[in-house]
Formats: sequence, C-alpha cells, structure tokens
Amino acid sequence: MSAMKSFIDDLMNKMSLDEKIGQLNLVAPGGFTNTGPETTKNVSEKIRAGQVGGMFGFWGVQNVKPWQDIAVKETRLGIPLIFGLDVIHGHQTVFPIPLALSCTWDMALIEKSARIAAVETAADGVNWVFSPMVDICRDPRWGRIAEGAGEDPYLGSKVAHAMVHGYQAGDLSKPDTVMACVKHFALYGAADGGRDYNTVDMSRIKMFEYYLPPYRAAIDAGAGSIMTAFNEVDGVPCSGNKWLLTDLLRHEWGFDGFVVTDFTSINEMSAHGMGDLQTVSALAANAGVDMDMVGEGFVRTLKSSIQEGRVKTEAVDAACRRILEAKQALGLFDDPFRYCSGKSVEKILSPEHRAAAREMAAKSCVLLKNDRQLLPLKTSATIALIGPLANDRKNMPGTWAVAGDWQKCVTLLEGMQPRAKVLHAKGANITNSKEWAERLAIYGNNRIDIDARDPSDMIREAVEIASKADVIVAAVGEAQEMSGEGASRSDIGIPPDQRPLLEALKETGKPLVLVVFAGRPLTLEWQHANADAMLLVWFGGTEAGNGIADVLFGEVNPAAKLTATFPRNVGQIPIYYNHKNTGRPYLAAGGYEDKFKSRYLDVVNEPLYPFGHGLSYTSFEYGPVKLDKAEVEGDGRLTASVTIRNTGKYAGEEIVQLYITDPVASVTRPVKELRGFEKIMLKPDESREVSFVITVEQLKFFNSALEHVWEPGEFLIHIGSSSAAVQSAKVVWNK
Repeated sequence: MSAMKSFIDDLMNKMSLDEKIGQLNLVAPGGFTNTGPETTKNVSEKIRAGQVGGMFGFWGVQNVKPWQDIAVKETRLGIPLIFGLDVIHGHQTVFPIPLALSCTWDMALIEKSARIAAVETAADGVNWVFSPMVDICRDPRWGRIAEGAGEDPYLGSKVAHAMVHGYQAGDLSKPDTVMACVKHFALYGAADGGRDYNTVDMSRIKMFEYYLPPYRAAIDAGAGSIMTAFNEVDGVPCSGNKWLLTDLLRHEWGFDGFVVTDFTSINEMSAHGMGDLQTVSALAANAGVDMDMVGEGFVRTLKSSIQEGRVKTEAVDAACRRILEAKQALGLFDDPFRYCSGKSVEKILSPEHRAAAREMAAKSCVLLKNDRQLLPLKTSATIALIGPLANDRKNMPGTWAVAGDWQKCVTLLEGMQPRAKVLHAKGANITNSKEWAERLAIYGNNRIDIDARDPSDMIREAVEIASKADVIVAAVGEAQEMSGEGASRSDIGIPPDQRPLLEALKETGKPLVLVVFAGRPLTLEWQHANADAMLLVWFGGTEAGNGIADVLFGEVNPAAKLTATFPRNVGQIPIYYNHKNTGRPYLAAGGYEDKFKSRYLDVVNEPLYPFGHGLSYTSFEYGPVKLDKAEVEGDGRLTASVTIRNTGKYAGEEIVQLYITDPVASVTRPVKELRGFEKIMLKPDESREVSFVITVEQLKFFNSALEHVWEPGEFLIHIGSSSAAVQSAKVVWNK
C-alpha cells in the first residue's frame, strides 16, 4: 500500500458522510470574478461545518490565507481547501489570448507562457488553474474560440500537452507548480449556431476524429483535473453523461484525476429537461462528477439520494478520494499554506516576465497582407496612428484576463512613439452605441470609451492628421469583451461604426496599414480589398503595444500563421480546411457554367484566409516534395522532404507544414489533414532541407466501429506554407 493511499484511507475512515460530501463542494464567495447568476452565501460557516472542499474566483495570499486558516484550524479534521482560478493566458502578467499564442506554432513558447503563469499564480496563493481550454472550434461566431487553439486536432493536441506540462512541470510536488484543469469536456466548441451554452449534436466518428484528441492529449500529459462542458453529448448533458465521464474518460482513457463541473452546470441540467435538483445531482454523481461548482446540488441532496437508494455511498467515497488525492499531490496535507508563503511574489510582473510577454505579443502577430512591402515601417517616416484602439489601454489584455490590470498594459501609441515621429488621432469609437458598451461592461468595468464628439468631427481630425503623414496606421477591431464567454456574434465583422473612418482614410490616397485587434476570425473582405497591408495582432496582453511595434518596425519579422480559417462572410460558416469532398465537388477555377455543384451562388467556397496562412517580411521558395521511396511496406517509415530557400531581404522564420490525404478509405476522409510541422529560421538566400518521417500512426483514422486503424493504398503527401499552398507527391503504402 502506497503512503498516499494509506494516508487517504486513514483520513476517510475518520470522515462522516456529510464531511465526504462537503469535499465535493466548490464555492465562490463573490466580489472577484463570477460567470454565472449565483455566488455562495455564508461561506465561512459552511467551511467550519465541513461543507466546502475548494474555493475559486479570487487571488492574493491576503485573500487566500484567511479561508485556509478556517479550514485547517477551525474544522474537525483540518482538511485544507484547494483554491482555483481562471488563469487563461497568464496571471497578472497577461500574455496574448490562447488563439493568438497558438498562431506561433511554437510549443516551447506556449509551454513557457503556462510555466510563467504557474509561477505567478502559485505566488498569489492559488494552486489550481482552469486551463487549458482545448475545445476545437470551426465556427468563429462562438466567442470562446479566443480561449483555444483553433480548428485542428493535431495542432490542438500539441498545444494542450504543452500547456499542461507548463502548469504542472511533470510533478506537482515541485515548487511553483499548479494543477491544470482541462476544459470543457466535451465538444463545447461545436455549439449549434456558434451560440454559447447551446446544444451540440455530432456523430461518434466526428467526435473521435476531430474534437476529442486534444482532451486525450492533455490527459496523457498528466492533467490533474478536467471540467465538464455545458452542452449535451448524445442527448445527455455532459455533467450527467456516464458514457462520457466514466466509460470514455476513466475506463477507456485511464484518467485518474478528478472531474469538476463548470459553473452551476449540474443545476442547469434541469433547464435541459433532466429533472429537479435532486434528480440531476444524483445523475451527475452516478455519471462520474467529483466536484460541484457553485450549484451546491451535492451538499443539498446527495445524502437524501443515498438514503433513498438513488446514489451509492461508493460513488461519494470515490469522488471524495480523488479530491483528497489531488490535495495530497499538491502537498497541501504536508503544508496547507504552501502557496501562501509569498516567497516568489517579486516574480509577478517582473521585468523577465514582461519581456516574455513582449516576445509572445510580437510572435503571435499574423501578417495577412503586405502589398509593395509597405511593412516594415521606416523610422524616418512620419506616421499617422489613427483609430479607436491606437491609444486604448483597457482592451489590451483581451478576454478572460481575470487577474490582469489593464492600467499596467502598454498601448500601441506608447510602443510606437519612441521609434518614429507619430501623429495621433482617435478617429472613431469602437462603437457609438452606449447600449453595446454597457452590454460589454463585464464585472461593471466599461472597456469602451465613447468620445463625446460628433463622429464626423473625429473623422475630419483624423484626415487632417493623415494629410501630414507619409503612411497611415489604422488600429481597428473588436473590444476585448466582444469575444470570449457569453460573446457569441452573428456578425463577426469589425464593428460598423469604424467603417466610415477607414473609408475616409482610404480616400486620402496615403499608404494604409491596418492593425486589427480581434479575439476571433473576422470577416475582412472590404478591409483586405482596400488596405495596403494588414497585421492581425489579436489581443496581446500586458506588453501588447511594445510587441506590436516590434513587428511594425521590423525588429521582429512576423512568422505566425493562422490556426483558424477566416471566412469571407458568415454565410460560409462553419468553415475549416480539413473538410470532406462531396459527390459533386466544386473547384473555383471551374467557373459557374455548371450550376449543379456544391457551391454558393454569391461567393466562392474558398475562405478569405486559409488555415496556416501567414506572411513574412521576407519570401520563401518551396522546392518539390521528395519521397525516399515510392512504396512502403507495413510498419515501414517514409521520409518526405522539401528544400526551402529564403528569397527575400530579411532573415525570417517559416512554419513548414505537412499534410496527408487518404483518397480512398472505408469511410470518407478529409481533403487533407495536418500531420506535422517544423519552424525554421533562414537568412537571406539561405536554403535548408526540411524532412518529415511518416509512419502508419499519421495514416490512422477512426472507422465506423470507432477503431483507430489505417488502410493500405495510395496517399498524397503535401508540404507547404499553408493548407492552401502546398507541393505534393504520391506514395503507395502496402499492408
């Protein structure tokens, strides 16, 4: 018997049923962050009564320690609490939103972001983070696409593994580690209509092939906990879905951590039509939920359900044990105040952490367009920096920067001013609608400042400023809370009140650079057609302004590439690169002569910007794909290589992407699937051969029996700079 098991056995033998159920209760005292209609009342009394296992939604040793004091010193058994927080893209040092970080395709950098976040979070008294969010999303109307890694399961799995390892460092007993909580299990990114909290319905093949892999990768990386999703799977809400939480998660995948619900999601099963609070709480307990977030259905009903035979005591024992094991793994039984020492508090917002934030802000910028090599900007030029986000500090953190202080963020104007002569005008509001501004004032914090001037006066001032400049940089886009949780949008264009400004700037005839702030893919057809250059900067966090300026002036050569497809309009949604062919496939080059093809009458099928797209200040030339053999036998290996040359004037990084197509199979396969990538640096005129080793693992898919198999036949190997720009070669793979 292990020492941990022996300790937990002894402790549980001393616990009453009420105390065991109490460990399953996660509460939020309010006053900090809240993402639902309720907060927990009378928290201190409940802790003293042994009715609380954990708390969340606040940070700071001065806030955490008093609650832990009550748990350890004023309860019968002195069981410490676990403290959680939404740490999504950094803690007090805020990094770019996760969707932006994923565009770096740099797993070491992404892991570093989680490692720094863990250091700061642990120093602030918190030991459990509700991150990473690994939901695959193919619908940018869903605001929470901002929190994930985009649309691809292969890349998403790599990011999930890196984030978990960054938080936990492979061993929670190490200093400055925190427990990861993978969310949202499962399929939440496929909400119908892109509407948050909505229904999800899909086939099992689609689940296993495209949506489940990142969760599995995070669990394989050792994640200590997992959070249920609000949606249903196969007609049963996730928090009450035994197939999902027990059969798949525990029995098939071998997960041995604990499962926590999302905010009041047990209670919300009643609105789904699953029964009253006692019924849905019993459903959740029997399904495999270990901890109830805020809803208190477990502490209010489980004892009665056990007495009535609806729930077995073994289910409560198993859930309690898993929570106690997590606390043991975090070292809380050895030292309940391990995270309250304040030893590393000086690392919070340290120069080192801010430097990392600046690097990440720069490396996550995606160059969408750069006609006539307008970028990088010349320091000798006079630059008109215009737009509602040019000198905006409030929106730099991006959504879900819970502990981030926007007042400590760097604006774009501040980042640019030291490098060139910069003239500034606001030009427009993010939106002129006070109703919109109030709707987006999360936690009462208004992030949209509406100028009292008439919009036409603001435009006139901007045009006058622009007339004195050599080049215009227009900082436009969303406010941070226009994406994120509860921020689904049916129109994902730049808010329309910014359009008249852009039209006026275009009419000046000056070179026009758009710096686009966004938390999701946007519809940018007009902007693409009218701007000379476009830099997508997402929301860059604490050092956003400095990082963006580093790119604009060429101190950092952009190399990021999109991890989510940008549609031309919302009518193309859902849109994603790894789609399947139909029986009547349509090619844009074929024209409109044949009406009866799978296409739109009013727009081409192709997106505005494909998955994997991203330009550089230099240019890269790809040679043909070379295979080391024409046929492969069984478990053999194939090496595919391509020579890449930097044909431009700048040293730059290129993300080389490997895709595979399986043209004939027992179930239909996508047109192509990402199966590898490598980031390389090349000096001007330097060439390098990049090779990928391919095995049958990269050929596998889920068949109708949900077996993960590969089938012999011909395969197409693609290597290129995006999903739409590849060189290809054929190989026959025999059984």
